[in-house]
Amino acid sequence: MAEEQNLEPQEAENQAATEVKESAAAAPAEAIQEAHDDFDWNVDKRHVTQYSEQEIKDLQSFYDGSLNDINDNEIIKGTVVALTDSDVVLNIDFKSDGLVSRSEFRDLPDLKAGDEVEVYVVSKENKKGQLVLSRKSAKLLRAWEDIVKAHDEDTVVEGKVVSKTKGGLIANVFGMETFLPGSQIDVKPITDYDAYVGKTMDFKVVKVNPIIKNAVVSHKALIESDLESQRADIISKLEKGQVLEGVIKNITDFGAFIDLGGVDGLLYITDISWGRINHPNEVLELNQTIKVAVLDFDDNKKRISLGLKQLQEHPWSVLSEDIKEGSKVKGKIVNIEDYGAFLEVTPGVEGLIHVSEVSWSNQPINSRDYFTMNEEHEAIVVTIDREERKMSLSLKQLSEDPWSQIEGQFPIESSHKGEVKNLTPYGVFVELDEGIGGMVHISDLSWTKRYNHPAEFVKVGEDLEVVVLEIDKENRKLTLGHKQIEEDPWDSFEQVFPVGSIHEATLISQEDKGGIVQLPYGLEAFVPTKYLKKEDGSMAKVEETISVKILEFERKDKRIIVSHTGVWKDEKDMEVRNERKATRKKMKDINETSEKSTLGDLDVLNQLKEKMQKAEKK
Repeated sequence: MAEEQNLEPQEAENQAATEVKESAAAAPAEAIQEAHDDFDWNVDKRHVTQYSEQEIKDLQSFYDGSLNDINDNEIIKGTVVALTDSDVVLNIDFKSDGLVSRSEFRDLPDLKAGDEVEVYVVSKENKKGQLVLSRKSAKLLRAWEDIVKAHDEDTVVEGKVVSKTKGGLIANVFGMETFLPGSQIDVKPITDYDAYVGKTMDFKVVKVNPIIKNAVVSHKALIESDLESQRADIISKLEKGQVLEGVIKNITDFGAFIDLGGVDGLLYITDISWGRINHPNEVLELNQTIKVAVLDFDDNKKRISLGLKQLQEHPWSVLSEDIKEGSKVKGKIVNIEDYGAFLEVTPGVEGLIHVSEVSWSNQPINSRDYFTMNEEHEAIVVTIDREERKMSLSLKQLSEDPWSQIEGQFPIESSHKGEVKNLTPYGVFVELDEGIGGMVHISDLSWTKRYNHPAEFVKVGEDLEVVVLEIDKENRKLTLGHKQIEEDPWDSFEQVFPVGSIHEATLISQEDKGGIVQLPYGLEAFVPTKYLKKEDGSMAKVEETISVKILEFERKDKRIIVSHTGVWKDEKDMEVRNERKATRKKMKDINETSEKSTLGDLDVLNQLKEKMQKAEKK
């Protein structure tokens, strides 16, 4: 009983029902009639009816049929049930109504109950079991679908420019922001983007990106399509040589684009003027109306080449007859090349000034250093060919050829002072006068010293005294010398430096074969390596002063060969000879002394003999 008292009421009731069923099963087949046998035991104490499985299925089917089958991330239609201050209640025939913020219906100020609107199902049931809808997302998704459809079907859409951005504009199309590049606003370049903000325009969708749902639109494409029919009509009527009127719509470095009334033509810079111009804007201006000639056109590529200078007569055709060979002309430099410069005599008429016609001098001239663009010059016409439209000019022929009187102005053996203009490994070019110069060979720089390069002796720009040695009038060349300013000292050197003489010298350079020593008076001599050996066995060093002996003196070749080794070897030989001489003298003295002694003895004996003989006679 205690356990029964501890049971919950419901559990107790269930246990009692179970006991009744067990006893009924164990009872005889004939049931005992009791009170309340007509009670429906399928109704619980809360009066909730229990349905059979079939009834449940039928009811479920009826319930589902009364609701929409919706999915997340889709657009459906809903009916406005009610409006509050902050939300709009929508019935989408689902198990519950949805709430959408009233801010998403700003574009529908007259919204009222019963109106139908499209909404986007964000979630059928969030964590709180609520239906989540969005009209903003529905509008964006529907706008994107419309934009993609317009792109695929190449249809025209309408949009409003809402703002300016980097490189273009932002246009609202179907409620979605799209990008309008600056180059796609119009067929002509646009610089003021602000003027288009707030305007409603027609566009073509030219590009879509489904990944980031971004679209690019173009107003220019519409204009071009409108112009295409006009362009085709104009091109069909074009003829070469036809003169048309057009407006300059764009100017570039290479030419100008001309609007011919629906079709563009290109006027190349070379077809603008017969004369040379550096940039089209020197002659043309934007929006200027001009007449041009049709030079060529391509039906397939829709290219039209135009010309402006072709409307004028060629300058060579109207060139004055006074301009002929030998006449003087004036103009400005319009082009510079390595081989010369072009002088524009009149617009479209040019003559070449070759570098060889700049100066009478044989000194090479760099045209890019000598000439300057737009610099004015006078020149002499050397040749002119009106048919070939060519002319050669000369600057140097404005003055008399200095070589015509060269013998009188610079006679042979005359001395002059000139400016060093150029150095080469073999000599020095000296300019004596305008257009006159000559070469001093490296061997004619000094009587006594040999140079490896003229730069060791003189520098460009310095003055140098020279003597005219030879004149080659035909080839316009002078042979000059510098050492000839002084007399040839080698006649005197032969007396000062005879073979066998010994002199003090300084070793100034040394190579494998030998060294160069400097003798008195700046004279240089060659010492073979074997003759640089000193008495102690070492070799003489550069800048060391040593005694040398003249071995060879070649006046004709101006060559002297000396030896240091020969000096100390000769000194040794002299010592030996002196010792031998002293020994011989000493021996002679000894011999003479011995002979004198013997002779002396003989005299004494003779005297004694004579005395003895005299004594005997007596």
